[in-house]
Amino acid sequence: MDIVLIPGLWLDGSSWADVVPALEAAGHRPHPVTLPGMESRDADRSTITLRDQVQAVIDVIDTIAPPGKVVLAGHSGGGAIAYAATDARPERVDRVIYVDSFPLGEGSVINDELPVVGGEIPLPDWSAFEPEDLVDLDEEKRQAFRRRALPAPARVATDRQQLSDERRYDVPATIIACEFTGDMLRGWIANEPGLAELTRIRSLDIVELPTGHWPQFTKPNELAATILRVVGD
Repeated sequence: MDIVLIPGLWLDGSSWADVVPALEAAGHRPHPVTLPGMESRDADRSTITLRDQVQAVIDVIDTIAPPGKVVLAGHSGGGAIAYAATDARPERVDRVIYVDSFPLGEGSVINDELPVVGGEIPLPDWSAFEPEDLVDLDEEKRQAFRRRALPAPARVATDRQQLSDERRYDVPATIIACEFTGDMLRGWIANEPGLAELTRIRSLDIVELPTGHWPQFTKPNELAATILRVVGD
């Protein structure tokens, strides 16, 4: 199976490095994506839009020869990109995996509260995150994360999601819940308008991987094993 790995804000494709080997060993073909504007610290990301990053994932899907389908795995804000790419290519996506993430509905934004500096969003101080985000992210891992972190294009976080094809609801989805339990999520789905897309997806599974918001750093082996269980043989 071709598995397209989509990073969240501040990360490039190398952020999946500790997850990829287990997927390859199981016979899958992982495709970790470095999204537009995240090529280097010096890249010009001032004009990069959310749709630019969505299109980059669509292009990856299109380069994988049909009729085979792909799995999209999106971490954090990468889940919004995975969902939009599914909307664009519903016939090519076998499943979407949201790693501590959710599908972002039409007209919503990833996060318009992060501080913007010169058209980009630097990784904030750790105090800006909730304690649940930082579980298992010890000082050594925090330093390694900050060394690799790149500023995110501001418009990726603030542009409104664009969706158009309701066939996306036919694509099975799995949420890997890290900071929250399945029961917590089910309660939120029933009460949070921002999670309305989850009520429309016809096949939705929730699996738990207790850790913080960045399991690819805190529990990479467990994350890989969870993805493998979701994908199957």
